[in-house]
Amino acid sequence: MDQVGRMSDYDFAVIGGGSAGYAAARTAASLGLKTIVLDGGKEVGGLCILRGCMPSKSLIESANRFRAFGQAREFGLRVTDFSYDATEIVARKRRLIGEFADFRREQLESGKFEFVRGKASFLDAQTLQVDLLDGATRTITTRSALVATGSVVNVPPVPGLAESGAWTSDDVLELTAIPDSIIVLGAGPVALEMAHYLASLGAKVTIIQRSAQLLTGVDPDVAAELERALKERGLEIHTGTSLVQVEREGELRRVTFEKDGVTHTIEAPALLNALGRRPNLASLGLEKAGISVEGNHIAASATQQTSVPHIFAAGDCCGPYEVVHIAIEQAELAVRNAFKVLQGSGTLEKMDYRLKLYAVFTEPQVAVVGLSEAEAAAKGLEYLTASYPFNDHGKSMIMDEMHGFVKLIVEKHTREIIGASVVGPHASDLIEEVVVAMRFRSTAGQFALIPHYHPTLCEIWTYPASDLAEDASVES
Repeated sequence: MDQVGRMSDYDFAVIGGGSAGYAAARTAASLGLKTIVLDGGKEVGGLCILRGCMPSKSLIESANRFRAFGQAREFGLRVTDFSYDATEIVARKRRLIGEFADFRREQLESGKFEFVRGKASFLDAQTLQVDLLDGATRTITTRSALVATGSVVNVPPVPGLAESGAWTSDDVLELTAIPDSIIVLGAGPVALEMAHYLASLGAKVTIIQRSAQLLTGVDPDVAAELERALKERGLEIHTGTSLVQVEREGELRRVTFEKDGVTHTIEAPALLNALGRRPNLASLGLEKAGISVEGNHIAASATQQTSVPHIFAAGDCCGPYEVVHIAIEQAELAVRNAFKVLQGSGTLEKMDYRLKLYAVFTEPQVAVVGLSEAEAAAKGLEYLTASYPFNDHGKSMIMDEMHGFVKLIVEKHTREIIGASVVGPHASDLIEEVVVAMRFRSTAGQFALIPHYHPTLCEIWTYPASDLAEDASVES
């Protein structure tokens, strides 16, 4: 038999039991593949449940409720002597995450596939060595495999950073005492969400960002509006910087950076390294399987195949987007393609990132879907945009949510919606209406005709949609 068709212990092996890994195993089992999941983590659940999406949003929800007390007077309310207890905030987070993790463990131990606690590494393209958590070693063979090992915190080579005792987001998630002030390195989603959380509970936050704007990759107008709002809240923000060094002197952390040719130094008792994550590829033995790596990611095609056709990858370990729902889509598609490879027939599916979507849970929130203006221009598309501000929208004015705007991007000739951005209240929810419209390739005119109850936040979309409608008779 050939390599794919030879006798093996399993049809499909999944390395990693996080969101992508579980989605892959569930899909593989439903297709009748004899499947095994190998997870070497100390805890079961993956990044999203244990140290990412869910715990951070739990803390942020507490912080948002606390901020609301401070805004009560605007609504004619008198709230006095309110305070927070960081220990109780963390305890609530732990309870919730415990429930989520228990449910994921139950899913993995459902019996639909084999679940083994152990760290896997390739011996060759069909053989895996599994170092079990109990100290034993096991060797298995598999006809096909998926690598879904996620990512770990990145510590870039900034002089002194590794020795500074800088926190990571993992540390912030467990803080039971909020520092008086903190320096945040980076201005991506994790950096900004942690900055928002800490600032909401009273910390003086200074953000130092290498790129020229917050949230590299979003449209500049979106980044600028978020920066304006955060500065109004008292956050200090430095963009377009170059980190020179990080020093630790007693209980102080000192960061030196350059901006516009001028050297600056900032001190604080706490420092957060939020300069991104890198794929978790250590000790996987990828080279023994012949799996290629580009940069620090596993090289995967649009079919999610690696350089070895019967081995696939999904999620943060291969990119290109570190977002959990995309990781799940990649994993499910990879399994369907693996099934076709094992069957020796069928056209392989390809990932389509037309609806790529992400959100940032700051105050105000940010959410984007589809193409940015820069991406549309890079594709050679002729496009039009229209925006509408929240400070002129009835429901947001009632809510006293005056920052931000919504924006639609359409192809100039067809007026099909190809992208959208929101910076403002409940952006993570508001963007979903555009996702649905884009899923069915709606034009601006069709989108403008969707009825909305009044007053609601979502009716704000009718204004830019009407402006861009191909039929001038359509009015919001």
